Amino acid sequence: MKCPASSDIINAYERIKGLVHQTPVLTSQSINDICDTELYFKCENLQKVGAFKYRGATNAVLSLSEAAKMNGVATHSSGNHAAALALAAKINGIAAHIVMPENAPEIKKKAVAGYGAQITFCQATLEAREKTLEEVVLKTGATMVHPYNQWEVICGQGTASLELMQRHKDLDIVMTPVGGGGLLSGTATYIKEQFPDVKIIAGEPANADDAYRSFKSGIFQPVVNPDTIADGLRTSLGSLTFEIIRDKVDDIITVGEASIAEAMRMIWERMKIIVEPSSAVPLAVVLENKPLFKNKKTGIVLTGGNVDLAKLPW
Repeated sequence: MKCPASSDIINAYERIKGLVHQTPVLTSQSINDICDTELYFKCENLQKVGAFKYRGATNAVLSLSEAAKMNGVATHSSGNHAAALALAAKINGIAAHIVMPENAPEIKKKAVAGYGAQITFCQATLEAREKTLEEVVLKTGATMVHPYNQWEVICGQGTASLELMQRHKDLDIVMTPVGGGGLLSGTATYIKEQFPDVKIIAGEPANADDAYRSFKSGIFQPVVNPDTIADGLRTSLGSLTFEIIRDKVDDIITVGEASIAEAMRMIWERMKIIVEPSSAVPLAVVLENKPLFKNKKTGIVLTGGNVDLAKLPW
């Protein structure tokens, strides 16, 4: 399977830049003081649909042939990718067929429906999601757009870090969370080719640590019974994302649930912006490993801000 290059991410950026928000990079002096470091937050929680996923979905839709657009697109997703693909499809005048697990957050179900997608619910297992998606694709002829393990999606996600580095070329470290690995793969692909001295570190919940185990062993290991408030990080790596992460990422560090909740609350209170639990995982890594980041400049991609306000973790 061919891996993307940084040139492919640059091309994706040129393709989608008129349709996505150029999200701000924010800092917080109080968080810097607490962590004894300099942190630069790339606010993809302020992206369309409230998540970085809109970048990959838009790139995938714009890369379709005119013939493929006739039957629309399809995917399975617990929320952010579903909403992103639904909106990207709507804006480009094509149908979107979305398979969602029954336990997806209500806010994400409402968002997907609001963008006009056709939703099919399934049991909350990867096997059920994939089987149901196969049935939908067979029935509709739609083109499958994978939430993370797809070339066009990875390239689109990498554009967030391209924008980050346009603003701050002197970073020492760039961090993202890791679930399926699309964002981390795109980030590592772009930065390791364009800024080879910058370290790429991912954060992952200890209760959903498949990427950590796969990275450390060099052998793909699926997620088993993930139990984390970071609902966007409950998926396993894909074959393509694992290959890129294994080759280009410097480290993956796991964190506990209490630290994720603490980091999420810190961002809400100190920065006055809303982020979902998955977004807070990299800051949780910093909080648990302050000596590693001391006197460094670290960029963090805040991945999304879609939160079920009835189920806050504090």
